[in-house]
Amino acid sequence: MSTAEHLVTRGTAAAPVRNHPDTSIFAKFLRFVCSVRFGVGLLILLGLACFIGMVVMQQNLQGFDRYFAELTPSQRLVYGRLGLFDIYNAWYFNALLAVLSLNIILASIDRFPRTWKYASKPTVSVPLRWLREQKQTAEFTMQADPALAGSAAAEAIKEAGWRRTTTAEKNGVTFIFGQSGLWNRFGAYSVHVGLLTIFLGGFMTAQLGTGGSMPMAPGQSGNLIYETVVNLDQASQVTKQLPFEVACIDTQQRLIKKEGSLSAMNTIDWVTRFTITDETGTHEASVQMNTPFDYRGYRFFQSSFTPIGRARNITLSAVPVDGGEAREMTIPRGGSQTLADGTTIAFTEFRGNFRMGNEDPNEDTSTYPNPAAVLQVSQTDGTRHAAYAFPATAGDIPVAKKPVAGYTFQLVDFEKVSDQHILAVQRDPGALIVYIGFLILVITLIAVFFFSHQRVWAAIEDIGDGKSRITFAGNTNRNGNAFEIKFARLTEKLSGQREKGDAPVI
Repeated sequence: MSTAEHLVTRGTAAAPVRNHPDTSIFAKFLRFVCSVRFGVGLLILLGLACFIGMVVMQQNLQGFDRYFAELTPSQRLVYGRLGLFDIYNAWYFNALLAVLSLNIILASIDRFPRTWKYASKPTVSVPLRWLREQKQTAEFTMQADPALAGSAAAEAIKEAGWRRTTTAEKNGVTFIFGQSGLWNRFGAYSVHVGLLTIFLGGFMTAQLGTGGSMPMAPGQSGNLIYETVVNLDQASQVTKQLPFEVACIDTQQRLIKKEGSLSAMNTIDWVTRFTITDETGTHEASVQMNTPFDYRGYRFFQSSFTPIGRARNITLSAVPVDGGEAREMTIPRGGSQTLADGTTIAFTEFRGNFRMGNEDPNEDTSTYPNPAAVLQVSQTDGTRHAAYAFPATAGDIPVAKKPVAGYTFQLVDFEKVSDQHILAVQRDPGALIVYIGFLILVITLIAVFFFSHQRVWAAIEDIGDGKSRITFAGNTNRNGNAFEIKFARLTEKLSGQREKGDAPVI
């Protein structure tokens, strides 16, 4: 609202605003808390905290252990004391959200009565001088009495798009007022509602949510998740229990190049299949890189994998020692195949870098430098033997050529997969509320910036001899170019009915 219009609305001259000496400290504090300047300052601080949360790795992310180990002792101590490893749950972050929410609520309460008065009681009778000072204004005469000219002006205003008009008379001048998009003035309050909804959802997640990591390997089951917690300069794992049992059925890694490594750069997708068992029964589930799984408020999604090379299935060639025909077979992980003579070949283990003895659990074998399958060969008489299958590139390794139960085995092919997939498990009770808040925010911002509140006035004066002078003026809170075109069409329509020889003044 312009200053001139504000004065017109009040109907009196503007009096200078003075700070009364008897104003209480509490009132001054409230004015400060609900001020826009204070709110902008809080938003800047909140944005700075979020930026720190992006720069400093948060403790609930996979790989935090390695990041924490690479920091210097002083960095660990400072970051830990300041709560930077879990900044979104830090007391000062929640305090910023609370104070910003209070600022938004108080600002809305402080300004809403004026906005409501402005919307519910529009100023129809305004000074002619103020109308002529508007950016969009036009003035011309019509060969018609004020009643006829007023009817023509009202009809033109409605046809131009301002369908709801109000008529008033003051000091012998008839005023016609029309407006559209009044709801646009309340867009700020809808934005406030959207922001508060988002803050509420985030607060619920911070206070009531839980999360952690769950390693998944075929055949394993459990109901525990693990979360890293930092206390000053010490990082430790906290175990949390899920209200159901999770059992892994299968893991799969889809590679870009079959002959390549298990690295993320060579992977299209990770697939983890598992079951969830609770009091309602057993339910099958599957998680992929961009396809999480939701159950009872918990969300499972792919987080990472261990760089230890395994095989999802193997293709073997069993060659009889006596010179018979070789038999080729594919055996899934944990599965078996039976030969024609009743000998059973079971796939028990796979190593990406085979050595005799125990495997190093910390070795990165994702490039498969020396792959081999460990087999269990069971004969018809019940005897069992351990056997090994190497690819043809293994050369003359003695253990590769050693016959077992009358056969030698060669590893023809295998499907690569990591030892474990790490699933992130998160319970986010405020997620739906946050989504609703963002939806409100997006819809409101689109509506506010693509539409506008437009107002137009027509003042009709009787100038004698059956003539009337019409003064048009209007304004808008945004989209001024579109309003200018619309206003020009309105004045052009009425100017065609003006008295010949009286040119419009625009």
